[in-house]
Amino acid sequence: MLVLSATEVVSLLDLDALADALQTAMVDLSAGQASVPPRVAALVPGRDAMLAAMPAYLPSADALTTKLVSLFPRNQNRPTHQALICCFDPATGTPVAVIDGTYVTAARTAAGSALATRLLARPGAGQVAVIGTGVQARAHARALARLPGVQTVLIAGRDHSKAKALAGELTTAGVPAQALASAEDAVRSADVVCTTTHAASPVLLREWLRPGTHINSVGYNNSGEGEVDSATIRDALVVVESRAAALAPFPAGAVELRRAIEHNVIDASHIVEVGQIAAGTARGRTGDTQLTLYKSVGVAVQDAAAAALILAAAQERGAGTHITM
Repeated sequence: MLVLSATEVVSLLDLDALADALQTAMVDLSAGQASVPPRVAALVPGRDAMLAAMPAYLPSADALTTKLVSLFPRNQNRPTHQALICCFDPATGTPVAVIDGTYVTAARTAAGSALATRLLARPGAGQVAVIGTGVQARAHARALARLPGVQTVLIAGRDHSKAKALAGELTTAGVPAQALASAEDAVRSADVVCTTTHAASPVLLREWLRPGTHINSVGYNNSGEGEVDSATIRDALVVVESRAAALAPFPAGAVELRRAIEHNVIDASHIVEVGQIAAGTARGRTGDTQLTLYKSVGVAVQDAAAAALILAAAQERGAGTHITM
């Protein structure tokens, strides 16, 4: 069995190839060509935490995987999401690899937002606002800065010192980043907004949004209203990875969308999947002033697609450690 460490995974995963691989995976998912059962989780109430299992079979990538991911939102000295991805031979079911999944989770989530931005943002979108200062904020800033036309990444968070530190780190890494004093300031200046928090109440309000803004929301919270307000959901074209996943009951799903449907803000039938838009079977943006919202909850085919890229690169470069179980 091949074992790949976090450092090896970072060096092996091609972020540009990842966005393209995710597009294929999302099209396959919407077309019913992948097997993705609902996510299940063991809850750790004392920490408001969980350990989730996310299996997937993605035939187009020849990938059969299960991700085990813990979500501990109170963590301060380590990531809130930590994961392992177990890879199996789809022809025999034999375990073939275990790879660190913490970086994969961050990278594939951000790549999903980059894909949605590529499909949904209006032409000429150059200002990206990232709300949050954690792992996903960093990953989103890096992923969206790779898109053609992006000029500046604006960073804002509850702690301005952390926003300044992240902006400085990104600038050093070649990302044109700038810290702003508040989320409102960042959103009002942006063509694309990424919310990457665990907030129980909205960090983005409809009144701040410029006409035609595209929003990527990847934050997870099931104890409150979520990070995007209902007025934004009401006025936007709402796009998800999977309707079944986005509307699933706790511990899966998007609380913002479930509450919006329960309160008759939107109808579930109006939600479309990013794979449908990529395949041309559903309409995306219809005008320059339309709001678009991509609400991500994460689906296992994204991990499977990323794992397939990593294993192919590992085989080509002879990376990793082989062990006998």
